[in-house]
Amino acid sequence: MKKTLKKWVAALVLAAPVSMALAAGGNVSYEKVDIDLGNQISLQNGAKIFTNYCLSCHSATSMRFNRLQDLGLTEDEIKKNMMFTTDKVGDVMQAAMSPQDAKKWLGVAPPDLTLIARSRGADYLYAYMRGFYKDPTRPTGWNNTVLPNAAMPHPLWEQQGIKAVELDDKGNPVMEQDAHGNTVPKLRWEATGLHSRQLPNGKVIEKDYDDYVRDLVGFMVYMAEPAQMQRKQIGYVVMIFLLAVLLPLAYFLKKEYWKDVH
Repeated sequence: MKKTLKKWVAALVLAAPVSMALAAGGNVSYEKVDIDLGNQISLQNGAKIFTNYCLSCHSATSMRFNRLQDLGLTEDEIKKNMMFTTDKVGDVMQAAMSPQDAKKWLGVAPPDLTLIARSRGADYLYAYMRGFYKDPTRPTGWNNTVLPNAAMPHPLWEQQGIKAVELDDKGNPVMEQDAHGNTVPKLRWEATGLHSRQLPNGKVIEKDYDDYVRDLVGFMVYMAEPAQMQRKQIGYVVMIFLLAVLLPLAYFLKKEYWKDVH
């Protein structure tokens, strides 16, 4: 009995930091991103972005390159545009950088991204990939409004451009509340990128970059459950079968059983 009690106490102690972390982040909200898993063009573009930029450091070891054929890509297109770490289309998506080197250079081994969309959510990933800003105090030179002190540098800075945090007279970051009530550093543009542009009045349009990130996040959602669309289609068929076949059958059986009573 004592051993069992000790085990329960130890489990509660270990779980406490996790529970507090979840509670602390429970009030954080992010902009909703509309992911369309039926848009193959968007998913193909997202797969290209993922394999060209994310696979440098991150792996997706539960996803094989040949699974991209389900998105309408040919084997030749996959080999030519998306395979840089292997020459076998049936191999899993392995990072170009070894975990040991990544931990040495970044301070932490980059996580596997196969299920990141399920564990973090599409809205989080969408906000995270749009939340990078220049921070010379960080080892990589970058920070993030969604995940402060992130070890990851901005992989898409050429596409988005460069933002920097505004400082007050004492050199401290100026903080503000975003549209969702989260307290974040106030940022200013230093340069725009390939998928953002600055108007003469100084306003920056990021729509193209937002669409670019939406494609990437859409692919990561697909990668976390490639059979999601088929699962939903099967669900619709089952519901139609239940309504069209079993519901009338149940109704007539009910009438047959209760005909003498009524």
